[in-house]
Amino acid sequence: VQLQASGGGLVQPGESLTLSCKASGFTLNRPAIGWFRQAPGKEREAVSCLSTNNDITFVPDFVKGRFTVSRGKAKNTVELRIDNLTPEDTAVYYCATDLGQASYALCHGRPTNWGQGTLVTVSS
Repeated sequence: VQLQASGGGLVQPGESLTLSCKASGFTLNRPAIGWFRQAPGKEREAVSCLSTNNDITFVPDFVKGRFTVSRGKAKNTVELRIDNLTPEDTAVYYCATDLGQASYALCHGRPTNWGQGTLVTVSS
């Protein structure tokens, strides 16, 4: 399975941004897809994961309400919308999968396939 993340850029605090992850290379059931991020000087962390059946897992409590993960309109895409961006959201955002179907396992486990990452910079 190959993943390609896109949609990052430079945004001002308070603005919104939607990241997209396109998955390809799977033949049967679509896998769970998760979003992870790595801020400068910090370890990579899980943000939110979407299961095969569209169940959603959020990992850090603080993302609830500002982060929305969903299926994209384009085939085999998963989107992450971030509202009311703050400088603390500055990070490289990755999409990933463990080739399984469950969102909780993906967000709390070890993804095996990673996209290349897209940089989000929040600054005035």
